[in-house]
Amino acid sequence: MKIGVLAAQGAFAEHIAALKRLDVEAVAIRLPGELKGVEGLIIPGGESTTISRLMTAYELMKEITSRAGEGLPIFGTCAGMILMAKQISGNSAKSLGLMDINIKRNAFGRQVDSFETKLKIPALGKKAFPGIFIRAPKIENYTDEVEVLSRLDDGTIVAARQGKLLVTAFHPELTDDLRFHRYFLEIVSGDR
Repeated sequence: MKIGVLAAQGAFAEHIAALKRLDVEAVAIRLPGELKGVEGLIIPGGESTTISRLMTAYELMKEITSRAGEGLPIFGTCAGMILMAKQISGNSAKSLGLMDINIKRNAFGRQVDSFETKLKIPALGKKAFPGIFIRAPKIENYTDEVEVLSRLDDGTIVAARQGKLLVTAFHPELTDDLRFHRYFLEIVSGDR
């Protein structure tokens, strides 16, 4: 299995390392041609406006949107979640518009407001998942096609899936827990 990780900016090296720990071929994606042959794509956390501008400059927006239309599984974490949303509140960054969700950027505050918490994610099993939130977004609205995978205790949606599209407001790549990456690989292989 070959998984691409968008390497424009952000935590792409951590995603590549997580995939390698799962014995998966992981490749950095910086140009449209590098998407050839990948069976899934991860869009990492980082700065959504910067990643959006770089995707536009390197003509990745059109290629990623086209491949998603062909059924390419895509996993977006934090900024990646923002970039996959059809609507972004209070942001001028251009998104891929792939998932039927409305996102609010920096929903939990600034960098100093970052936090960690244990998350209940039934799709990953009974054991709590370590959620690391850094200037994290949240899902404000979604359509019936979207499956909510996890909420904070106050009801805030922090993980969701729509078909072969997967998003988290938190950073699974910054933990030692590989269950979310494994879950994405199961989506890629058709086992989920």
